[in-house]
Amino acid sequence: MTNGSQDDNHGERLSDAEIGKDAVQATIEAAATTVGRVATIVTNAVRDIATAVGDFATEVFEIRDASRKAADDAADAAEAD
Repeated sequence: MTNGSQDDNHGERLSDAEIGKDAVQATIEAAATTVGRVATIVTNAVRDIATAVGDFATEVFEIRDASRKAADDAADAAEAD
C-alpha cells in the first residue's frame, strides 16, 4: 500500500470526499423516493376525498329532489280532496 492512495486488492481507494459525496447522494435519492411515495399517497387521498364528497353531494341533491317531489305530490293530493 502506498501512502493511503492505493489499495492492494482494489486499485484506487475512495477518498473521504467521494465517500461523503456518495453518502449524500444516497440520502438525497432516498429522500426523493420517499417524497414521491408520500406525494402519491396524498394525491390519492385527495382524489378519494373529492370523490366521496362529490358522491355525498349527489345524494343530497337526490334526497332534496325526492323531498320536493313528495311535497308536490302531497299538495296535489290535498287539492284533489
